Amino acid sequence: MILWLIVALVGLYLMAPVLVVIATSFTATAYPVFPPQGFTWRWFGEVLASPEYLAAMRFSTALAAASTAIATVLGTLAALGLVRGRFRGQTAISALFLSPIFFPAIVLGLALLIFFNWVGLAGTFPGMVAAHAVLTTPFVIRMVSASLAEFDPAVEEAAKNLGASAMRTFFLVTLPLIRPGVVAGAVFAFIISFDELVVSLFLAGPGMQTLPIRIFTSLEYSSRPSVSAVSTLLILVWLVVGVPLYRRFLDVRHT
Repeated sequence: MILWLIVALVGLYLMAPVLVVIATSFTATAYPVFPPQGFTWRWFGEVLASPEYLAAMRFSTALAAASTAIATVLGTLAALGLVRGRFRGQTAISALFLSPIFFPAIVLGLALLIFFNWVGLAGTFPGMVAAHAVLTTPFVIRMVSASLAEFDPAVEEAAKNLGASAMRTFFLVTLPLIRPGVVAGAVFAFIISFDELVVSLFLAGPGMQTLPIRIFTSLEYSSRPSVSAVSTLLILVWLVVGVPLYRRFLDVRHT
C-alpha cells in the first residue's frame, strides 16, 4: 500500500505540469489561468486556423523527418561499427559520437552557428537538418547498440555459410532482428528534433520558424491560452503515435 502511494505521488508530481497545461487550454479567459474559468474550444480553433502555427507545424515535421532519416542511417551504421568492431581508440570514438548528449544546448548551438557560418550553411534548411541530425544520432546509436548487444552473431554466420553475401545478410537477417532498436531510435530522434528549440534559435534563417520557436515567440510577446492549446495538441499526438509504437517495441522485444 505504501509503495503504491509513493508511486502515485511521484506520478502526480511528474504529470502535474502537463495536466495544468491541458486544463488551461480550455479556459474561457483571454489568458491562461488555473483552475480554468469556464470551458471553451476557442483556443484550439484559433491554433488550427492560424497560418503561422500551421506553417510552423509543417516546417517542424519536414525538418524532423529529414533529420531522423539521416540520424537513423548514420546511427545504425555507427552502432554496428562500435559494437562489432575491435580497434584502438574505440572507447574514445564512442564517447565522441555520444558527446552531443552531454554538451549544453546553448554551447552546441553556438558552436554549430560558428561552424555553419564558415561553411555557408547557417540560416539554410540543409544546415538545420544537419544540426538536428547531430543532436539525434547519439540516441539512435544507443538504441541500436542495445539491440546489437542481445544479438547472436551465430545467426549471421549461419546465413553466410548458406551462401548469403554480407549485404544480403544485413538486410535479411541482421536488420530485422535489430529492428526494435532502430525503430525506437528513430522515434526518439523524431521527437527530439521536433521539440528542439535552442539550437534552432541559433540556426534558423528568415522564414524558418519551427513550432517550438513559434511557441517561444508567442510566450515572449503574449500569454494567450492558444499556447496551451497547441501544447495540448502536441501531447495528444505524442500519445496517439508514441504509445502504440512503445507497446509494439515491447512486444517485439519479448518475442
